[in-house]
Amino acid sequence: MNGGRSHRFTIVTVALVAVLLLLVVLNLLCGSVDIESSAVWKILTGGSSGNQAWDTIIMQSRVPMIITALLAGAALAISGLLLQTTFNNPLAGPSILGVSSGAGLGVAVIMLALGGNVGSVFGASVGSYIATLLGAFAGAALVLVILIVFSSIVRSSTMLLIVGILVSYLTSSVVQLLNSVATEEGVHNYVSWGFGTFSGVSLDQMPVYATLIVAGLVASVLMVKPLNALLLGTRYAENLGINTHRTRSLLLLITGVLTAVVTAFCGPIGFLGLVVPHIARLTLGTSNHSALMPVTMLAGADVALLCTWVSVAGKYGVIPINAITPIIGVPIIIYIILNRRKIQYFN
Repeated sequence: MNGGRSHRFTIVTVALVAVLLLLVVLNLLCGSVDIESSAVWKILTGGSSGNQAWDTIIMQSRVPMIITALLAGAALAISGLLLQTTFNNPLAGPSILGVSSGAGLGVAVIMLALGGNVGSVFGASVGSYIATLLGAFAGAALVLVILIVFSSIVRSSTMLLIVGILVSYLTSSVVQLLNSVATEEGVHNYVSWGFGTFSGVSLDQMPVYATLIVAGLVASVLMVKPLNALLLGTRYAENLGINTHRTRSLLLLITGVLTAVVTAFCGPIGFLGLVVPHIARLTLGTSNHSALMPVTMLAGADVALLCTWVSVAGKYGVIPINAITPIIGVPIIIYIILNRRKIQYFN
C-alpha cells in the first residue's frame, strides 16, 4: 500500500475497532433485563453483582452471544469476499450462490428426515449440534462441488450466479418436501433455526464453534497473495507460479467450512456475506486483499454486533436476525448497483 492508502487503512481500522468496542458495551448493557453498568463490570472482572440472575445472564447469555456474533460476522464477510474474488463477481456471496442454502439443506436432513437421531452416535451432551454441524458441512460441500463443476464449464460469472440461484431454489424445494413428512417438533425446530440467531451457542459449544471459525479465518489470511494474483487474471496468476485450480479449490473449501459452521450454529444468516466486502471496498478505495481482509473481518463483526444489538434492544422479545439484515443490506446493494463503475472491484 502507498502512503495515502496506508493512512486511510489506519483510520478505517481504528474507527472499526472503536465501533466494535462500543457495540460490545451496548450488547452487554442492553436486553430484556436491565443490568447496571457497575454490576456488569464486576461480573466481567470475576466478581459477583450480588444478583445471581444477573451473573447468569451476563456470563451464560450475553457474553457467548457477543462472541458468537463477532465470529459469525467476520466469517460470513470473509466468505463473501473469497467468493467474489474466486468467481470475479461482485454479487457473489454464500447466500446468493447457494452455499448457505446447501448448508441449510444438510441441517434440514438432520432435523426433519432423521429427527436428530444421528446425534446419539456422538453422545447425548454434544450429539445434537455435532450432527447438525456435519449435516451443514455435507450440504455446503455438495453445493460447492456443483459450483466448481459449473465454473469449469460456464465461463460467464453471470451464468454461474444463475446456477447458484437455481441451486437455492432446488434446495428450498427439497426442504419443503422434508417439511411435509417431518414431525411437528422437527418442523418447529427447523423453522426456529431458520429465523437466525446469535444466541444459540452455549459456553459448552463455544470451543468447537470458535476453533473452527478462527481456523478458517487464519487459512483465509494465508491466501492473500493468491487472491491478489487472481484479481489480475488467471493467466497472470499462473505466470507467477500459482496453481489457480488448486487455489480456487482451497478458497471454496475455506468458504464452505466458514459458511457451514455459522449456518449450523446460527441459522442461515443472509446478506452479511454479500454486503460487508463492499462496505470494506468503499471505505478503503482498494481491492488489495492485504488491506481488504482485516477490514472486511472487522466490518463483518461490527455489522453482526449491530444486528444483535437491534434484535435484543427492545423490551418485547428477541427479533430474528434475518428480519434485520435485509434492512441494512438492501440499501447498500442498491447503492452499489447504481455506483458500480465508481467502485474498485477487481483491478
